[in-house]
Amino acid sequence: MTASIRNDNEVAWVPDEETISRARLQRFIEFCGLGSFAELQRRSTAEIAWFTERLLDFLDIRFDRRWDEVVDLSRGIEWPRWCVGGQLNITKSCLDKWIDDEALAHTPALIWEGEEGQSRRLSYQELWDEVGLCAAGLRACGLGKGDAIGIHLPMVPETLVSLLAINRIGAIAVPLFSGYGPAAIEARLRDVGARALFTCDSFPRRGRSVNAKLVADEALAGLEGLVRVFVVRRSNLTVPMRPGRDIFFDQLMETGARNPGLRNPEPTAAEDPLIAIYTSGTTGRPKGVLHTHCGFPVKSAQDMCFGTDVGRGTRMSWLTDIGWMMGPWLFYGTLILGGTIVLYDGAPDYPGPDRLWSLIERHRIEVLGISPTLVRSLSVQGDDPISGHDLSSLRIFGSTGEPWNPDPWWWLFEKVGKSRVPIINYSGGTEISGGILMGNPLLPIKPCSLAAPCPGIAADVVDEQGHSVRGAVGELAIRQPWIGQARGFWRDPDRYLETYWSRFPGIWVHGDWAILDDDGHWFILGRSDDTLKIAGKRVGPAEVESVLVGHPAVAEAAAIGIPDEIKGNALVVFCVLASGGQPDESLATELKAAVATALGKPLRPSGVHFVAALPKTRNAKIMRRVIRAAYLGQDPGDVTALENPAAVEAIRNCQNGR
Repeated sequence: MTASIRNDNEVAWVPDEETISRARLQRFIEFCGLGSFAELQRRSTAEIAWFTERLLDFLDIRFDRRWDEVVDLSRGIEWPRWCVGGQLNITKSCLDKWIDDEALAHTPALIWEGEEGQSRRLSYQELWDEVGLCAAGLRACGLGKGDAIGIHLPMVPETLVSLLAINRIGAIAVPLFSGYGPAAIEARLRDVGARALFTCDSFPRRGRSVNAKLVADEALAGLEGLVRVFVVRRSNLTVPMRPGRDIFFDQLMETGARNPGLRNPEPTAAEDPLIAIYTSGTTGRPKGVLHTHCGFPVKSAQDMCFGTDVGRGTRMSWLTDIGWMMGPWLFYGTLILGGTIVLYDGAPDYPGPDRLWSLIERHRIEVLGISPTLVRSLSVQGDDPISGHDLSSLRIFGSTGEPWNPDPWWWLFEKVGKSRVPIINYSGGTEISGGILMGNPLLPIKPCSLAAPCPGIAADVVDEQGHSVRGAVGELAIRQPWIGQARGFWRDPDRYLETYWSRFPGIWVHGDWAILDDDGHWFILGRSDDTLKIAGKRVGPAEVESVLVGHPAVAEAAAIGIPDEIKGNALVVFCVLASGGQPDESLATELKAAVATALGKPLRPSGVHFVAALPKTRNAKIMRRVIRAAYLGQDPGDVTALENPAAVEAIRNCQNGR
């Protein structure tokens, strides 16, 4: 990958009239009786009740009883109550409303492909049937409203069915990364008091078998309160089954078929708990982020509709896992909008580097969600894997997970998208139910930027006193509540308030550094606790890393600051080399010089280390705090979400911080 010759500060994509006219965001603006996106932004944050009511009606969210009050702020901005008095089971908006629509009932709700080549399709009618059977089976097994049920599955059709069935009976879904080890699974299920778990026998990754059932059994050894384990036959591997606790998924469905009276949706209040999604904390135990029936799914559908322009029949795919919020986001959002989920279970570059591009061609994917990390890894394979595939169905890329570097952004935009497919950058988090900032089909796009706040999100950039700043780096903040706002952490309200609401009264501080430029484009510069201050100059690690990955020998990079007697902090970088790169002192010197030339001599790295891999979460975020702690010989905190724990030891061996 060579350095880009493009101007990274100029607009790269501008929507044409056809794109604007077909955009669902444009239809919503007209639905609201407004004249422009700017007008929608202003009114949506000034009149949150008005905006939320219009949103719920536009998305056709089906209530059994309409709300008495859209939002109640009597407990403060930190604890809003939404759709007060409303009765809503969100599965009816995902499934039931489409069964009465003859045109959509037999349209695919799900197209699935496995790494080994298996495939399956489910129409909306078929998915409704399977969810009903699964829900009836769960009830027949003694599970019901308020029970927490874990989902430890790869991205297979049963993952979608189990999530919706759990919601159908009024229980609380607890999604877990399919690749978690026993300790990570045990900690989350214990914290939430789970009564049951969905897992599978095994699943393939890069041609090898991952024995999920053995991992789950080890995790559950000390959990006496967990009474049922449902095992999907993903690979038809013989696995141990504990009598009285374990049953196969197909047997659960047969049980449901024998109890047809148990398949109907449970009456639930709009603010009844729906899902607890665990994220890793910097210290201490993982955080269980709690969401409700009228929260996470509504915000998911809003962002998907307005940002990535998904609607009836749109084929939408996002490379994710059920344990990352983008998994449930993909499921709820696509189904509420009447789209088709294209689900892939496997490595996106196996058995060859063109697997993802062939998937797009085979299933005519229109909207593809992909992380910058994956783009970096695919771009080093060159352009040949793309050239043999028809990608004309693509009309939007979605991207989230971490800040972009310019070179991989341009590669995706120019080489894959042929400069016609916009990259809709998306930044927020599990606690947001999606985005704070997001591009959309109506606004011009600069490389690596986010075009605007999501409608209804009163986003701001603030300084150390909580005052708004423009053209300068500050903390990303939100000044008004929104319907997707987390309902706190599982049984830990104080930790929730301390994490997001303790800096400034009545302001949500997200933990990201951001800047709003003079043209109104937003940029995320990385986590604020990752930020470097070298010789009095504050710099985001992404700025340093962009310089490094711009070198043809470097595939990935991470930058950290370590204590220094003279500068206060010194810059140390870790690089994963592209194929053919030589990890020698000459290259290290060259990379130090490149950073100094681009960012100034005070930011010349004091050390360059070459490693085989960087520690990442399973949703591809580079864990800089873990890198720094390991390098300095400190406690790295919660590392259960890491995809590659061995990478931590390799960092620790890099002079152990000396």
